[in-house]
Amino acid sequence: MDLKQLEYIVKIAEENNITRAAEKLFITQSALNQQLLKLEKELGAPLFVRSRNNWHLTEAGEIYVDHAKRIMRLKKDAYSRIKDIIGAKEGKLTIGLTPERGTDMFAAIYPAFYKLYPHVKIEPLEMPVKQQQLEISRGQLDIGFLTLQDFQKTDDCYIPIGCEPIILAVPQAHPLAHKGGKLGEALPPIPLSALAADSFAIMQQGSTLREIYDRLTAEEGVEPNILLESRSCRTLFEMVAEGICCSVIPMSYAKPDAGVSFFALSPNPVWEVAASYKKGSYLSLAARELIALSAGYWSGRLTGQS
Repeated sequence: MDLKQLEYIVKIAEENNITRAAEKLFITQSALNQQLLKLEKELGAPLFVRSRNNWHLTEAGEIYVDHAKRIMRLKKDAYSRIKDIIGAKEGKLTIGLTPERGTDMFAAIYPAFYKLYPHVKIEPLEMPVKQQQLEISRGQLDIGFLTLQDFQKTDDCYIPIGCEPIILAVPQAHPLAHKGGKLGEALPPIPLSALAADSFAIMQQGSTLREIYDRLTAEEGVEPNILLESRSCRTLFEMVAEGICCSVIPMSYAKPDAGVSFFALSPNPVWEVAASYKKGSYLSLAARELIALSAGYWSGRLTGQS
């Protein structure tokens, strides 16, 4: 079986377009099409339903691509295991990082990783949690570094790194601000229903933090006015610091002495900082070291914020 041919067919399926697939594979469209036609002749069945802008798999194609991905993963796992056995500290890791905090973490831990594994190339990809989970399931990410609650986990593997409280931030001018607490102290609890008449800045739909916020409001039967939706937790905090609205944020984004009062939410929601990888795949020694460095980073960050 030609492993390069497997890669070609999988790429066409991922791109749903032979032209884009050829560009990603750095070969001509003609050469890629010849490989596909050769394989389809060998199998005696078409693998794709062709159209100008959208190629999609036939039933036979679904079967072929599913098994092709398994074979490609087995090859990668076998190579990683052998390199670990012989002590060859080389290879490549493709990792997912959440925007802002994920890239901050990577910048902090990469120098230490590089000293240990200078010949392991890391390809960091910044993407939301849901996209990371999808790419992990497809075998496109070796590790995803993400934040979520148990109900948001997939069937893939998760290694706990730390837990972080989700807290309420209100402007200093808010009528309830004087009842709030400061970072580093036990925060006074408050239900979201106490702020049902307030405006909020919250994360956009599709994020794990937004799902947590939606669950909290649904459980309390309230619908606060949504003033702003953002992709950035830093933006949420800045909106509160500017006195514009309230927000629900992870504690690590909270800053002291910013004109903001903080409350613990009822019933004390937390989310897990975790590393995730495809179920059944091999986690190399380099990958494990990267996760260990991540755990050390978050241990300091979360302890310092609690």
